[in-house]
Amino acid sequence: MDNTIILIVAAVIGLAIGFVIAKMMEKGKATKTISNAKREASDIIKEAKKEGESIKKDKIFQAKEKFLELKAEHEKVIINKDKKIGEAEKRTRDKESQISNELAKNKKLNEQLQTQIKEVSYKSEIFDKKQSEVEKLHKSQVQQLEVISGLSAEDAKSQLLESLKETAKTDAMAYLQSTLEEAKLTAQQEARKIVVNTIQRIGTEEAVENCVSVFNLESDDVKGRIIGREGRNIRALEAATGVEIIVDDTPEAIILSCFDSVRREVARLSLHRLVTDGRIHPARIEEIVKKTEKQINEEIAEIGKRTVIDLGIHGLHPELIKAVGRMKYRSSYGQNLLQHSREVAKLCGVMAAELGLNPKIAKRAGLLHDIGKVPNTEVEVETPHAILGMQWAQKYGEKKEVCNAIGAHHDEIEMNTLISPIVQVCDAISGARPGARRQVLDSYIQRLKDLEDIAFGFNGVQKAYAIQAGRELRVIVESEKVTDDKAAELSFEISQKIQTDMTYPGQVKVTVIRETRSVNVAK
Repeated sequence: MDNTIILIVAAVIGLAIGFVIAKMMEKGKATKTISNAKREASDIIKEAKKEGESIKKDKIFQAKEKFLELKAEHEKVIINKDKKIGEAEKRTRDKESQISNELAKNKKLNEQLQTQIKEVSYKSEIFDKKQSEVEKLHKSQVQQLEVISGLSAEDAKSQLLESLKETAKTDAMAYLQSTLEEAKLTAQQEARKIVVNTIQRIGTEEAVENCVSVFNLESDDVKGRIIGREGRNIRALEAATGVEIIVDDTPEAIILSCFDSVRREVARLSLHRLVTDGRIHPARIEEIVKKTEKQINEEIAEIGKRTVIDLGIHGLHPELIKAVGRMKYRSSYGQNLLQHSREVAKLCGVMAAELGLNPKIAKRAGLLHDIGKVPNTEVEVETPHAILGMQWAQKYGEKKEVCNAIGAHHDEIEMNTLISPIVQVCDAISGARPGARRQVLDSYIQRLKDLEDIAFGFNGVQKAYAIQAGRELRVIVESEKVTDDKAAELSFEISQKIQTDMTYPGQVKVTVIRETRSVNVAK
């Protein structure tokens, strides 16, 4: 027990001594750490002061350099300004010296001018004195002549003038009369000579136009196939082309009737293709007709090109070339319009050459003088063909001489060039040849054209064809715009319009056709 207490006491005393020793050692370390920290802090402060001094010196050095740079730039600016001021002062001094020189020259010139003015005034005074002396001498001479002749100066002048007038008038009248007689005789002889020579040099055949074409068949068996079941093929062909197809007892022939030769040609070529191919049904008919119309349009352009090449006309606009080609399928009073225009072009070229004018321009105007007769739209039909042709020529860049000749060949506008009367005369020569024109055929074709134009004046009309020699008008309408009830009403309105606006023998049957199609594609 006692040992245990002793051990405990010894342990406590040992712990106390160890704690004291540890505290003393820890205090020594803290003191040493503090002294080290103080030394480091003093070192840092010293280094910071050194860096601060060096930075201060650098900044002062940079500021001095910046100041020197600014000072140098400022000195340069001042030197430039001084240089410019010096140059300006030099220019001013030069101008002042130049002005002083000019002033000296002006002063010298002014003195010379004053001297010349004095000389002129002196000479003018001398001239006035001499002129007054001459007038006095003239008056005295006139008075002496009046005394000698017993007449005053005015009376003598009037008698002399009257005598001269009578003599001059008599001579002028005699000369004028003889000149006029000679001019009339010469002009008539020359005009007859030019016209006769021109007509003799241009030989052309007479125009023969009709309204029917005959399509020949290899056998009568083909007629049934063309007609189709219950006539559906022939109705489809008539609707697509606008041509009346007459199938009668004529052996191995079908008659195509239409006043428009373009439609007749489309129908003829379409029939030929259908018969050759052997497949004849409504869908095939429409396909062939569209292809044929495209072919005809290409042929029209080709015909126009060949015509202008044959006549030696260059630089014609493509649209005018197409109009020339379309003239092949038009007639004027029964005379083929293209043949008539070619003939007029040749006549104009010959006549212009005889008169010493430009034959190329005359030939160009002669070819284009009737292009207004082949309008593109129904609206253009209302414009006189001469004015319409002139507008086309102006639109497509033709010369003023050509445009005036086209517009003035029927006196719709005033003639401004010498080519215009030549075109008018040659047009009359071409149309006046025996057998060249037939008035009845042209009026008949115009009546059929008027029938179709009346139908086109109503909304919803897609196509209109005058058939049966003008006894029937077939109107094809758009099914989307015209209903069945509206079709019946439209037929009545068109018949009333024809009855009111046109004069015709007999009756005109108006048939309105409205077709509805439903098309689907199986894939």
